[in-house]
Amino acid sequence: MPATKPYLVLLEENKSHRTKEELKHRKQAEEQLFTGKTLKEWPEIKQNDVAHKEFLRIKKLLKSIGKDDDIFAGPINRYCLLMAECKDFEVKREAASQRIRDMENCREAYKKNDTLTDYFKTIAMLEKHLIDLDKQVQTKRKMMFDLEKENLMTVAAAMRSIPKKPDKKKSRLEEALE
Repeated sequence: MPATKPYLVLLEENKSHRTKEELKHRKQAEEQLFTGKTLKEWPEIKQNDVAHKEFLRIKKLLKSIGKDDDIFAGPINRYCLLMAECKDFEVKREAASQRIRDMENCREAYKKNDTLTDYFKTIAMLEKHLIDLDKQVQTKRKMMFDLEKENLMTVAAAMRSIPKKPDKKKSRLEEALE
């Protein structure tokens, strides 16, 4: 089922089958989804160069579509922090890979010194370390993907949650108040 288009898209296309009343209702419902406060960056994000750069990039994108609302601050800041942590683990993983390559280049020296057992133990330890780093990166990437699905696409999910047509019936409370 295709997602319901936001009010501004419907207005811009100028070919919607919806009535003016339905469009007005849709606009009001969309406006109620946001706080009106600008997206704020957490202090720990500002202190981390990678996270800060990613935050600015995402904030700019969200601003371009009018969705840079502080309601998304938690998930966006966490996403940026995860991005920085992933980059850090990737650097550590590359360093471990380089150490393994260096060890393999020195294999002949180990043979001459009769410490081949130590050589293989060290290689195995470095490879285990590499696998552990990779698992941590994959876990963080999964968390980032979940945040992307849940929050960066929340705007689309929110748009789908808005009824296409305003309710004609009044709620029991509204009827009782009248």
